[in-house]
Amino acid sequence: MRCEVVTAARTAKVTDGDGDGDGREGTGEGTTGEEATGAMGALPLPRPLLRSALALYLDLHAHPELSGHEHRTADLLAARLAGHGLAVTRAVGGGHGLVGVLRNGPGPTVLLRTELDALPVTEATGLPYASTAPGVMHACGHDLHIAALTGAVALLAADRDSWRGTLLVVGQPAEETLSGARPMLEDGRLYERFGIPDAVLAQHAAPLPAGTVAHAPGGAPLMAGSIAADVTLHGRGGHAATPHLTVDPVLMAAATVLGLQSVAAHATAPAEQAVLTVGSVRAGERGNITPESAELSLTVRAFTDSALDRLLAAATRVVRAQAAAAGAPRDPELTVTARSPALLPDPALTAAVRRAHEGALGAARVLDAAPSTATEDFPHFAAGGAPTAYWLLGTTGVRQWRAARAGGAPVDPNHAPGFAPDVRTALPAGITALAAAARHVLGAGPGDGGEAES
Repeated sequence: MRCEVVTAARTAKVTDGDGDGDGREGTGEGTTGEEATGAMGALPLPRPLLRSALALYLDLHAHPELSGHEHRTADLLAARLAGHGLAVTRAVGGGHGLVGVLRNGPGPTVLLRTELDALPVTEATGLPYASTAPGVMHACGHDLHIAALTGAVALLAADRDSWRGTLLVVGQPAEETLSGARPMLEDGRLYERFGIPDAVLAQHAAPLPAGTVAHAPGGAPLMAGSIAADVTLHGRGGHAATPHLTVDPVLMAAATVLGLQSVAAHATAPAEQAVLTVGSVRAGERGNITPESAELSLTVRAFTDSALDRLLAAATRVVRAQAAAAGAPRDPELTVTARSPALLPDPALTAAVRRAHEGALGAARVLDAAPSTATEDFPHFAAGGAPTAYWLLGTTGVRQWRAARAGGAPVDPNHAPGFAPDVRTALPAGITALAAAARHVLGAGPGDGGEAES
């Protein structure tokens, strides 16, 4: 998820009995997952299941892999799914994408999706299980997503008499570059090969109180759409002592970055939410050499396709104008590298999943989520009319949350070097949330004595 901060529209109330982890004191194995889950009003999760999910989380967090390189992560997930009786297909879409299938009689099909990739971030949590890969970190919670998903699958696989239908599990690579979902669906023909699901479910870690989940209010977007683009500005290199003989792409890049800051304000209406961020600038090697070129990477975010198109067009004009003003010897190049639409969960399915979460976690722990300008490529899974439900999973420990609300250090958000989920509370909640949502969609088994709620 490309994001900075995710907020909740409704203030979360955290009681003294909710645990006190802050994600920086180890895994909290002294306080069992059962106790954390029991405090949420849900049935206790089996200790072996929690230990297994926790062990996977710790392994994944210590061994993160960047987008497109998730071979070890995919291997671990595939082995867990196969161990629970799922038939696993690898390389769906040509990369490290995988699909697990558990058929359990006639009934609905529910798809659970998780991401596999980490970020190019140097971890600064100080955790005993911190990343061992230099410059790479699970700073967005995908390790938590995978561990929670395997826990939910374990629950469902162990209790097949209680449901009927088909469980699809998708391990998606390259979410952080917004380039993993579409190849699985298009090149990998995901729905042609495995069927269009009756519901697609996913969750995402967010800096909300651990033990809570948050849904978009009926019909509202949860995340913005996004366009990512790379820009190359061409200059004329030379000696720093003779600037009159060069066309300096560093100055061109600086002027372009400043010019782009006005795009969101002038290309969108005041009521529209829009963000343009230049996240990377690269030029030159030495202070006494004027380089030949400079490169920028940027994203634009908005909640409608028309707003995204206007932002991209305005950004393109700024890039070209600055190059022309600098006397660039060649036109600049702007290449769109990824695009994803706004995340609009299906209102009916979301309302039903929310009720399931209120029953499993307690109504006080199910919050309203304000629209966020974070971006996901999950909306592509709505292809073919598949209904989607997507919610946020709180990861912030009680002490850290209270300290931030009292004016202390702010909560480290996703993508920050200090992002550290309170796993002992967030993991049981994530397992419970996914399993409860899947059970709602799947048909009732002979042991449940009825049909699933519609």
